[in-house]
Amino acid sequence: MESHHLLFKIITLFLFSNSVYALPHFFPNISAIPPEILGNVSAAAWHSFRNFTGCNPGQKNVAGLSKLKQYFHSFGYLTNSSSSNFTDDFDDVLESAIKIYQKNFNLNVTGQLDQSTVDQIVRPRCGVADIINGTSTMNSGKSSSSPASMKFHTVSHYSYFPGEPTWPSSKTDLTYAFLPSNQLPDSAKTVFANAFAKWSQVTPLTFTETESYYSADLRIAFYTGDHGDGEPFDGVLGTLAHAFSPTNGRFHLDDAENWVITEDVTQSTSSTAVDLESVAVHEIGHLLGLGHSSVEEAIMYPTISAGTRKVTLASDDVQGIQELYGSNPNYNGSETTSSQQSDTSGGSGTQLLTFSWTLVSMIALGFASLIM
Repeated sequence: MESHHLLFKIITLFLFSNSVYALPHFFPNISAIPPEILGNVSAAAWHSFRNFTGCNPGQKNVAGLSKLKQYFHSFGYLTNSSSSNFTDDFDDVLESAIKIYQKNFNLNVTGQLDQSTVDQIVRPRCGVADIINGTSTMNSGKSSSSPASMKFHTVSHYSYFPGEPTWPSSKTDLTYAFLPSNQLPDSAKTVFANAFAKWSQVTPLTFTETESYYSADLRIAFYTGDHGDGEPFDGVLGTLAHAFSPTNGRFHLDDAENWVITEDVTQSTSSTAVDLESVAVHEIGHLLGLGHSSVEEAIMYPTISAGTRKVTLASDDVQGIQELYGSNPNYNGSETTSSQQSDTSGGSGTQLLTFSWTLVSMIALGFASLIM
């Protein structure tokens, strides 16, 4: 009877926590949660792509390969195809896309799905495309081997959106706000303030939080799945967030992620833990006009592994943003090396645990009362 009572409490607590669906998932101290309570297991979004390791051009009817083509389509590498017409054949179009991808990420340009290429593909990443309207927003620094129709517009390794959109020079103080229904805790808002500060330290720009969401220059919101902007989120890991170029101002994060808001992400026992500040600093770069960089140490590099913290601008980021807005008069150039802690989660693509931050908070504070 007592065990049934305990089970009822746990189920009730779980259902209550999941009813607060508008709240993002934050994990301030998940290592203290008893593992037997964490039963909601889900695979990373692109885990199945590991099955394609070793595939070569010319192979026919490779089960599920059409989904990999959709992946490359989403990030701009297959621009002349309809995602609804992809086949499972390893054709010339896919081979060409893989070669461009390998060049952008400083991999051996083989056109094959070798281990290093697949390892890169399955890493969690920003949802902003690497190639937009036929223009690459990355530059590996190697000689171009892409199709002649692909016009690269880059400066050094950092890059800009096509047309180099920026915020007007008359607007150096940008306001930002959070979607009210997300009800972010103050600790999460502090993370975003810290992320904005990274960019204001090196430019004349300043950022001020406002309560007026719809009139703010920059609008931050957590969503799940299809949220109406044509760029649906895909669940645990996969695409973490995306932001739009100036002067759109929208910045969206996947509410399904296990967001961590402390500096202990590398100590997390969850293989899906994602450092919120690391992602926020990257997406703010997009809000200001930066595209992706092929420099792995740069904040604007498109991917970041779970369990990794990377929050300090690299020299590539600083040079790129100052080309657009100039330098902060007080900036002394002392912080130009990206701070990146190693991935301790065992890599992406493994079986992952996901649960509501409300459940975590309640268990952390009241687990002892559950077993009384």
